[in-house]
Amino acid sequence: MEQKFRYNYNKLVRDKIPEDIDRELGRKCKYRILNDTEYLKELNRKVIEEANEFIEENSIEELGDLMEVIKAIMKLKGYNMEEVEKAMETKKEKKGAFNNKIFLEYIDEEKRNLEEEKELNKDFRK
Repeated sequence: MEQKFRYNYNKLVRDKIPEDIDRELGRKCKYRILNDTEYLKELNRKVIEEANEFIEENSIEELGDLMEVIKAIMKLKGYNMEEVEKAMETKKEKKGAFNNKIFLEYIDEEKRNLEEEKELNKDFRK
């Protein structure tokens, strides 16, 4: 009896990946189409995956992958580039951009600040 090896991915992939896999001799994949709720959840996971890959390589290819996921999120949410740029401009006017390379080390406060503590305790900051 011939032994088979299964490699479980359980992740969102680009549209042509299943076709490319199935085209190779001795390889067959199983996939399913996500509903919008699942799709958004997986796109959110994919942003983190692609951001980490960009951080590792800092290549234009990885930046392109990250942008592709962001574009997919925009499409799913119904956002267009003009709206995103307007939101960016509003935030920039209020808080500035990242041009001056400012690295905040700490803030001293006289009283406990629960909002500051909540911000510092977000999972992605750990």
